[in-house]
Amino acid sequence: MIEFRNVSKQYTRDTAALSNISLSIDKGELVFLSGPSGAGKSTLLKMIAVIERPSAGTVSVNGQDVGRIKASGLPYLRRNLGLIFQQQCLLNDRSVLSNVMLPLLVAGTARLDAEKRARAALDKVGLLDKAVDRPLSLSGGEQQRVAIARAIVNRPQIILADEPTANLDRASAGKVMDALKAFHGVGVTCLISTHDETILGDAQRVIYLERGRLVDPSLAITESSAS
Repeated sequence: MIEFRNVSKQYTRDTAALSNISLSIDKGELVFLSGPSGAGKSTLLKMIAVIERPSAGTVSVNGQDVGRIKASGLPYLRRNLGLIFQQQCLLNDRSVLSNVMLPLLVAGTARLDAEKRARAALDKVGLLDKAVDRPLSLSGGEQQRVAIARAIVNRPQIILADEPTANLDRASAGKVMDALKAFHGVGVTCLISTHDETILGDAQRVIYLERGRLVDPSLAITESSAS
């Protein structure tokens, strides 16, 4: 489903965010992307969503070279992606429900259908009772779960989560991870970056990055160590 072939990202002549990365991720996999801050994890995720483009090599999603997609085609690609970042970017002037509905309304979904689907998404992350609240009234963990609901309301094939448990207490982090694993359980491909090794204990597959390079390239092959 996702393939990197000899991908590098050079921001300046002396600074490489990624260096000659080759890896593949199969449909339905749950993959953790680990490594210290600055290892290149965020850059790798942004390339899948075409927020960044490679300086060399190719990134493919469902067989399509996403680096060649024109700006006009990006919305169609991203409808199949659920994006979750450390900064949730929730709109504080509207309710939790309205925040989750927004991607559907932008895509042209009828308001009644958008509300029904948004309520279902909030229910899946255990926050339906917070639908009428404003984001600022929620805890950090609850805000992150709202971001997850917003990310999955379009029923994406792939979830990309960049440090989704950063700055959360252990209980909140556990709820966020439970929500992500639940979506993986119904067939959604999940790629989750983290530098928190405490959440990697039951991981089936972990890809390690350090200074923009794969620490052990053999771990990037689709045949996970758990298989």
